[in-house]
Amino acid sequence: MNDLPEAIDQLVRRMDALESRVEDLERSVSPHGSRAASQAGAPPGTLEAVLLEGDALAPAGSIFSVLGKALLGIAGAYLLRAAAEASLAPRPLMAILGIAYALLWLVVAARAPVEARLARAVYAANSAVILAPMLWELAIRFKVFPAPAIAAAIAAFELTAFFAAVKSHRAVVLQIGNTAVAVLGLALAIATHATLPFLAVLILAAALCEYRSVAGTERSARIFMALSADLALWLLIYIYSSPQGTRADYPALGTVALLAPGAVLFLLYASMTAFKVLIKAQKIAVFDTAQTTITFLLATVALIEFGPASSKVVLGVVCLVLAGACYAATLMLLRRDAPWRNIMVFSTWSGALILAGSFLSFPEAWTAAWLCLAALTGVVAGARYKRVILEFHGAAFLIAAAMASGLVRYLGHSLFEVPAGLPGGMVLPVAACAAICYLAIGLDRPAPWQQQALRLLFGALAVSTFSALLAQGLAAMVELEMVPAGHHLAFIRTLTLCAVSLALVFAGARLRRPELNWLGYAGIALTAVKLIVEDLRHGHLEYVAASIFLFALTLIAAPRLARVR
Repeated sequence: MNDLPEAIDQLVRRMDALESRVEDLERSVSPHGSRAASQAGAPPGTLEAVLLEGDALAPAGSIFSVLGKALLGIAGAYLLRAAAEASLAPRPLMAILGIAYALLWLVVAARAPVEARLARAVYAANSAVILAPMLWELAIRFKVFPAPAIAAAIAAFELTAFFAAVKSHRAVVLQIGNTAVAVLGLALAIATHATLPFLAVLILAAALCEYRSVAGTERSARIFMALSADLALWLLIYIYSSPQGTRADYPALGTVALLAPGAVLFLLYASMTAFKVLIKAQKIAVFDTAQTTITFLLATVALIEFGPASSKVVLGVVCLVLAGACYAATLMLLRRDAPWRNIMVFSTWSGALILAGSFLSFPEAWTAAWLCLAALTGVVAGARYKRVILEFHGAAFLIAAAMASGLVRYLGHSLFEVPAGLPGGMVLPVAACAAICYLAIGLDRPAPWQQQALRLLFGALAVSTFSALLAQGLAAMVELEMVPAGHHLAFIRTLTLCAVSLALVFAGARLRRPELNWLGYAGIALTAVKLIVEDLRHGHLEYVAASIFLFALTLIAAPRLARVR
């Protein structure tokens, strides 16, 4: 008992020593923590201040400390849910408190110190983990709020992440927020059968992602966000284009509500792509090319499915207007000597839009004439300004004109089948256009392989039409004396092909135009195939012998004519 006072005195002295050590530690550390919390703007004593001060005390971000705080946050979310189930307050009020609680964690993540990278990522993920199941239950299980209100909560989450990250330059917070919005928005659009509100949120988030990508601060989540928006738009089109009986539990939507999302999404990505390429002079990315094309196709399908009866004509006019804009952009890029990918993408878009707009907006009788005019314009402009890409567009337009005018069908009937009467009204103009295009491509100067390929194409189209007309004319002359049978027509075609092939070889040698030589030898090869496929099939030996004799003379004469200068 006498030793008890001494033991108590020793214990008191040790407690005093420990207290003094703790005070020394607090004095050496607390200024940094309070400074970090004050720089972040957190009021003293709040949850945000406590978390930020704790992160400042451990700049390296102790994983156990950060995870412990995150678990405390999840425990708080479960506490709010328990209070809601116990009906301590109205369920809508508790839901609003829960959403605000999740957003608070997002703010805490964004305002964490610069060195606390782990804390920012964990707290942002914590906010998403709290919000996502809560909104899912509110929309699917409890049905406390309608779908537009749930979509508004997701939009608030996205805007909070965006503005918090813009202010503090915390990219990871926005990346996690965008990922959560993309997944949650698409999932709720499918589960709630209310696609439009969540699609609007995804379009908003995609616009914010594009803004950040233009600023060059955050690009990692934009692909995922764009994919979610595309899928939601496709889901809207697919559902509302199906029969009425299959979507009885989906809300009714008007024409504007069905057309607006596709138009807005396309205008968003088209304008952003044009701004990056034409204003900021950036090299167009593969993602921008693909996404702009995908959104245009989705908007086109929506217009055709839900638009009025004149939707195709309207779409054709829109395509022609966009083609003009793309051509202007192409010429601007050509003058700037921009990257070749930019020129190819915009020129391909312009050519495809011209073709689509021509077939959609013009009457069938005018389509071939319009495409011939476009082909002449492209080839002449390309030859004038030495832009091969415009000449290739002219070739594409001329091929489309040949198909629209029935020229391809006429060539098949005249050269390989029984002639089907006189050619259509636009066959001769298309052939004449091909000849003019051939003459317009720099015959006065050596041509690279691209121009030689174009000359070959234009020459083949013009020569094929001339050969078909010649064969049909010879057959008409024979009809004046007799009714020609199949073997007669086969011999006439062989005679025509041999004569035209020799003429082409001779002209190519005299004019020093190698593409004419190639066409001549291609005609000879076609004649050889025709002898086997057509002439021998008819079985009239005297006409078969005459055809083989003509072909043999052609084989002998062609090399001799090719050496003529």
